[in-house]
Formats: sequence, C-alpha cells, structure tokens
Amino acid sequence: QVQLVESGGGLVQAGESLRLSCAASESIFFINRMGWYRQAPGKQRELVATMTTGGRENYADSVKGRFTISRGNAKNPVYLQMNSLKAEDTATYYCSVTTTKDYWGQGTQVSVSS
Repeated sequence: QVQLVESGGGLVQAGESLRLSCAASESIFFINRMGWYRQAPGKQRELVATMTTGGRENYADSVKGRFTISRGNAKNPVYLQMNSLKAEDTATYYCSVTTTKDYWGQGTQVSVSS
C-alpha cells in the first residue's frame, strides 16, 4: 500500500511563503490526477489545487494567483508553492494522488499569523 507523507508546513507570518512537498513510500506510476486539499478546524476538507497528467490545473478561487501546484517525479509526485499567505490559509494540508486508487497523506499543518 502506497503511503504519502507531506512536509514543508509550519508557522509563518502573513505575506510569507511556504512550499509543501509530498513524498511517496514507493514510486507511483500511471497517475491520473494529483492535488492538494486542506481542512481548517471546524470546517470541511476543501480543494486547494489539482493537476491532471495532461497538465490541466484547477485552483480554489481563494488561492488563485498565490498558490501554484507543480508536478514532481514518481517518488515525489506533487508540490504546492504558497505565496502571500493569509491567516485564512491556516489549515492542515493534504496531498492526494489518484491512479486506479486514491492515495492520501496524513497532512501537514500550516499556520499563518496576521
């Protein structure tokens, strides 16, 4: 069973940047889609950004122009560059990779102080 581990979260001030990484326990091939989601306390998990293998990107309106999803390799399939962070970006961030199955990480905490 493939496991995903996110890293790169932390505590930053508003306006600063973070880059999230997603590492797989083994190489993942035939990826159909990869993405990042987040969940703030008391709220439902929401889509942040996704990318298909064809390169089509999709972003939540709240992060457009500030966040960029990018493709890595089979062991590190996806990254998320987050710029101009805001307090409302505070959440646990999860990476997801879809082949014939959906794989999820355990999450990394991002906290933004205003």
